[in-house]
Amino acid sequence: MTSNADKARELLRLHTDPELLLVVNVWDVITAKVVADTPGTKALATASHSIAASYGYPDGEQIPRDLMIEAVGRIAAAVDLPVTADLEGGYGDAGETVSRAIDVGIVGANLEDQMKPLADSVRAVEAAVAAGERAGIPFVLNARTDAFVKAGDRDPQEVLDEAAARGRAYLDAGASTFFVPGPLDEAMVSRLVDELGPQKVNVIGIPGSVPLARLQELGVARVSYGPWSQNVALTALAELAEDVYAGGGLPEGTRKLN
Repeated sequence: MTSNADKARELLRLHTDPELLLVVNVWDVITAKVVADTPGTKALATASHSIAASYGYPDGEQIPRDLMIEAVGRIAAAVDLPVTADLEGGYGDAGETVSRAIDVGIVGANLEDQMKPLADSVRAVEAAVAAGERAGIPFVLNARTDAFVKAGDRDPQEVLDEAAARGRAYLDAGASTFFVPGPLDEAMVSRLVDELGPQKVNVIGIPGSVPLARLQELGVARVSYGPWSQNVALTALAELAEDVYAGGGLPEGTRKLN
């Protein structure tokens, strides 16, 4: 088995490599194994929304921290690839939450700012970075801003300005990369990369998002899919049920993956 330190180094390398890192988010052991065994997979990322939903909780730190840590630990233990975990806003103590995640084999994490005051968000990033340093691994902290998620009817250019400012503050505080989920067009992505540097910006793949090849050309570090991968799986399940009830059966090409 690869050591946690080696996994962390590999995860960091994957983010700094000019090749775009693609991570299809998982939410339990079987989804982790299926994705890990798929050719082309280099690392795994968990989705907090999806994990919470699988336990019957809404998103937004409603799932108990102990249960979330157990879930991501089970995923990390099931594969021999680097695993980065979505730890939401850190459950009120980003340093402690990251330390506990490291203890169960996690070597990177998303930490969202939830649009809290910038000084508070920077302190959370610093605490998470310090947790990785104490553990002696190059923990890959992906500091996330909810600037676009919580933008409401604000002017998009104003939101982009704030996102860029927060990104610079988080990177200066030691974050490895900066995550900006939301409906970003090519010009927005290009500006973020121009201001923060190549291989520093991560985005989410959503319907209608910028093509992957173009994101690589722009210098984006990583694309993840958040709860969308679970939505794809649930769509397939719903369609199976609909087809069965209509007198059909399993779709052609169904593979036995567990």
